[in-house]
Amino acid sequence: MKTVSRRQILTYAAGLAAPSFATCALAQPSKTFPAPLWSARQFHNQPEQSPLHRALVRLWANVKRETKGRLDVTVYAQNNQTQGSDPEVLKMLVNGDLQFYTLMGGILANLVPAMDVQGLPYVFKSSMQVYRAMIGPLGDYLRIECAKKGVYCFRQGTFENGFRDLNLIDRRVYKVEDMAGLKIRVPNGQMFRDFFTTIGAEPVTLNINELYSALKDHRVDGQENPLVVIDTNRLYEVTKYISVTHHMWSGFNLLANDAFWSKLPIDVQRIVNSNIWLSVTQQRVETITLNQSLVKTLVARGMVLNKADTKSFRQTLSTGFYQRWKDQIGQEAWRLLEQSVGKIT
Repeated sequence: MKTVSRRQILTYAAGLAAPSFATCALAQPSKTFPAPLWSARQFHNQPEQSPLHRALVRLWANVKRETKGRLDVTVYAQNNQTQGSDPEVLKMLVNGDLQFYTLMGGILANLVPAMDVQGLPYVFKSSMQVYRAMIGPLGDYLRIECAKKGVYCFRQGTFENGFRDLNLIDRRVYKVEDMAGLKIRVPNGQMFRDFFTTIGAEPVTLNINELYSALKDHRVDGQENPLVVIDTNRLYEVTKYISVTHHMWSGFNLLANDAFWSKLPIDVQRIVNSNIWLSVTQQRVETITLNQSLVKTLVARGMVLNKADTKSFRQTLSTGFYQRWKDQIGQEAWRLLEQSVGKIT
């Protein structure tokens, strides 16, 4: 598994030079503030032990301090145990029952189809490509599409999760033929289901809060996620094998209810945006570093890791998969994606 230097990690993390607004400081010890003018909630679907949770806590602590308590946002891990998980929480965001949320593009695509570009299999070669795409014309287009649905997508708000690998209970995968008949848990996104059907597996849609028990009870044969998810969700307790496929990039888009965001004064919005930049940059470094170090950590815990023949996976997609998703995502999003990554075939 290829590793990168810390300097490369920092470059990946930033994606470009810092924006012109002042870089905010790390969260300081809490102070006593007057009652907030705006109280809000931030949900995300990861455990409290995750780099994402830590980053969001830092983000909103800094915002509270710098706005002198005017904006007070409380962070809730694992979607605050909301029944229905990500799809239901997304509805809450759109309806204004929730103010801030982080969500991967493949699930957000249930509302904004073009967001599926983030997880198109074997298209992005590095996290850097994604970061640059999300602050360029493609990202601008996606933010417009989100706004049409009442969702504000922050320009600098692309948190890292990592490239997704296969994680199975009792077998290795070396080539695409090994996927035949395997029940693989996937998130609630059509691209995930289509991808795994195309490569011969049987996708099983489950929310992440059901994943551990589904593996433990052998209701599925495996799952696919970056290594950090295996670690923070303790999936190493109920699985044995990791096959490195790096089939999709995944991350978390920081979102807001558009109406709530629009009513905040410009100076508060500026403080939020500057702190988002710092928080995202730190979280990218932490997550990329953690995904690298987890190769040795998970093997030391008894897991078995092998590299899969990704060429056999990519070849399977050339028989119609990409054309289907070009039609689904839309011509403009596809054109802007190819501007970022080159011709997709």
